[in-house]
Amino acid sequence: MVVELIEALMAQSPLQGDAYSKTMLRYVRQGLPWLSKSQLVEAYLQLCERDLMPYDQEVVTSLQVKPTRSQAGVTVVTVLTKPYPCPGKCIFCPTDVRMPKSYLHDEPGAMRAYRHAFDPYSQTLARIEALERIGHPADKIELLILGGTWSSYRRDYQEWFVKRCLDAMNRVEAESLVEAQAINTAGDRRNVGLVVETRPDHVNAEELRWLRYLGVTKVQIGVQSLDDKILKLNNRGETVQDSREAMRQLRLAGFKIHAHWMPNLLGATPESDVTDFGRLWRDTALRPDELKIYPCMLLENTELFEFWQRGDYQPYSEEEIIEVLIACKLQVPAYVRINRIVRDIPTTNVVEGMTKANLRQVVQRHMAKRGLKCRCIRCREVRRRPVDPDQLSLREEVYKTDATIEHFLSFETSDHIAGFLRLSLPKPGMALPISELSGHAMIREVHVYGPALPIGEASNGEAQHIGLGRQLIG
Repeated sequence: MVVELIEALMAQSPLQGDAYSKTMLRYVRQGLPWLSKSQLVEAYLQLCERDLMPYDQEVVTSLQVKPTRSQAGVTVVTVLTKPYPCPGKCIFCPTDVRMPKSYLHDEPGAMRAYRHAFDPYSQTLARIEALERIGHPADKIELLILGGTWSSYRRDYQEWFVKRCLDAMNRVEAESLVEAQAINTAGDRRNVGLVVETRPDHVNAEELRWLRYLGVTKVQIGVQSLDDKILKLNNRGETVQDSREAMRQLRLAGFKIHAHWMPNLLGATPESDVTDFGRLWRDTALRPDELKIYPCMLLENTELFEFWQRGDYQPYSEEEIIEVLIACKLQVPAYVRINRIVRDIPTTNVVEGMTKANLRQVVQRHMAKRGLKCRCIRCREVRRRPVDPDQLSLREEVYKTDATIEHFLSFETSDHIAGFLRLSLPKPGMALPISELSGHAMIREVHVYGPALPIGEASNGEAQHIGLGRQLIG
């Protein structure tokens, strides 16, 4: 009966509205127990293994739970490092002794890490298996390592942590990190991106060479504000110049740059925040590739809470934060991807202020009502839309930073982006932090959008595996 159910569902593909529930109910009335989508995917894969049904990626894709988890072309696996002292003393940052600095125990990712005692192998393997159970291919993995400031952890711990994550992908215990990396290049679950987060004042040439050895491809750095007065008021312990120099060094070393920026910090106003955000693009030393916008959240276990109790701090109203974010999104260049708006902190922890977990969608609805559009990459990704190669045009945007000439090449339709390449040309005379890169142009990123597909497979009408990446490089 499960085979009949799957065939009935696929006859309606793509599933829309309550089609799944109605079809499932019909078979429940015939005696089949109710199956969630993840259970049905698991049952389908078991039938394929026993040669009772032919494998079809379209079946898995149609039954995917949370399809956005792999619609950007890769599957993200998030793990957390163990609790460890942070060099920062930021007044807005929560402290939970069970967690790495700035994380709360009831955040979804933090809860998963805690259940696995922050063990990298266990976290990685469990996450891969969970994603595969709900229909997401895990053969192209972006490993996102969160937790405290990565650069403050002991280097032997960092190396061990990355190795154990790769061991979990490889299902083989390697003797060393280098061996684990070599095994992974030919494995079924390839690590195509490795992301860590650190502070701007920890970025230097030696650190970048170490990150390259670990296999890091993208660095998230907490800029938070581009006003030294605001940084000092919030006890950030770094300066705007630290962020400028960090981005410069990261770019010259070939890393992808992912900045974090926070409106509504102590001392800021909606007007000053909009101006502050604009500096990210006006200042040629900055201009990150990706961005997370984290409106400051008022939490009890922070020093900022004490300022609020004394009447020295007031969170923005919902209307104010929405207007700030609209003004910010309208400034974002087309070569930037806004990965997230608002932290994934359960709203029960928020004392006062914005509590909408779907803030991005709220802002998008307000913009749509006014006829406004955000040009960021995420807002223009093809996702599941069919792609006609004849409708794609190759576009190039050239922009300058203080150290490089950047070429952003992209395949786009009139409204959507199917893939892109970031090419950095260091300006003459630049001292590169990694000497082997001297005299070379650097491809810092190639990305093709659409649902992640298993390596070697193509899907009818979707951007993955139709040769866009090869054309961008060639």
